[in-house]
Amino acid sequence: MPLKVALADYGVGNLHSIRKALENCGASVEVVEDMSLLQEAECIVLPGVGAFDRTMERLQPFREAIVQRLNEGVPCLGICIGMQILFQGSEEGQGPGLGFLHGNVVRLKAPRIPHMGWNTVDTDDVIMNGVQDNHFYFAHSFRASPEDGSDIGHTDYYGMIPTLMRKANTYGTQFHPEKSSTAGMAFLNNFVHFAEDRK
Repeated sequence: MPLKVALADYGVGNLHSIRKALENCGASVEVVEDMSLLQEAECIVLPGVGAFDRTMERLQPFREAIVQRLNEGVPCLGICIGMQILFQGSEEGQGPGLGFLHGNVVRLKAPRIPHMGWNTVDTDDVIMNGVQDNHFYFAHSFRASPEDGSDIGHTDYYGMIPTLMRKANTYGTQFHPEKSSTAGMAFLNNFVHFAEDRK
């Protein structure tokens, strides 16, 4: 049986590219508009593109239940804003995030904002096994500032910034694997296999 992925549609961004990429990696993907369904998901993907508060609007009523599932070990991948909402809060918004990861999201301090383009991701984590070229695509104005040691990968953009997170069976990326060509597909393939092993 293929991995069943619940792809959260919180009303922001285009889900087509990440859905297609996950399906190409062998997963069965259901786009979920009812956020309560994430509580029963076999695997959760929180996609990128969007603003912090707007992204949290639909998730907020189910915040505690979703965090409980993540703490129980349900595999999850948060991409860009989907990673940022895993934290307690953000300088971009007023309301709280999910709070699964400790720390906040802060505005990038760089002469060029947003950071858009290709950068190298430096990590030793197994999620990068077999990734031949670790260049990934970024598009963001804010970055994570973890306080719990969850940052396991970094990129250099006017200084080293956290760009890959892990806690339990949850991964978070500041980069967009679905827009990162062969490196991104290799990363997503690794995540799908990682999640399958934890069903």
